[in-house]
Amino acid sequence: MHHHGPAEPAHHHHGSPTGDPQRIAAVWPWVRNQLAPTTGPVLEVGCGPIGGFVPALLAEGRDALGVDPVAPEGPAYRQVTVEDVTPDGSFGAVVACASLHHVRDLDALADRLAALLRPGGRVVVVEWAWERIDSATVQWCFARLPDGSEDSWLGRQRTAWQESGLPWDEYVRQWAVAEDLQPGAGVGRALASRFRTLVDEDVPYFHPYLTVDEDAERAAAAAGEIQLVGVRWVGVLDDGGL
Repeated sequence: MHHHGPAEPAHHHHGSPTGDPQRIAAVWPWVRNQLAPTTGPVLEVGCGPIGGFVPALLAEGRDALGVDPVAPEGPAYRQVTVEDVTPDGSFGAVVACASLHHVRDLDALADRLAALLRPGGRVVVVEWAWERIDSATVQWCFARLPDGSEDSWLGRQRTAWQESGLPWDEYVRQWAVAEDLQPGAGVGRALASRFRTLVDEDVPYFHPYLTVDEDAERAAAAAGEIQLVGVRWVGVLDDGGL
């Protein structure tokens, strides 16, 4: 059964698009490539109410476990946080999509993930640096929302901002405090203390919700019109630790 309403944390509704099918579909090909060299089970941290990448991983024949307090029912999921997973070094990879910017102690998380992984295991992170969403970026995005998207994550943000009557920068600051968001760009930096960085790149983020594609968003950023808000980071746990 899928329950909607007060049982789901607010950030699934109004804040970050964690359990978002558009986001998952858009980044899955990249995630799949990053996971391809790994063997062993994959742990998804913060899989959200629709299970994140776990259904796609299972369809590929991978052993996968999704953890989230709002994870779906079923044998491939547990309704817990990553702190409740036994750190026995059994996982070949950990993947997290837009779930780590809620973590306060990233150093403790890095140690936790290292204890979960076998040597040579990978951490694959898809994040967004919400702190980079300036007024020019968000206006560009709002101008490219498809018709009828009032109910999408970005459409709801536009409505909430307009209703607030605040300048964008102030709205974002208040929203980040209310949602307890940590800067997304800091996630990879913190994990890099424990893992050897393989990938660290800023990428387009908003296009799954817009009428333009990834190339158009990248071109706008290259022209200085908007910020690249997406962050992709991959690290490996070297044999014998660091």
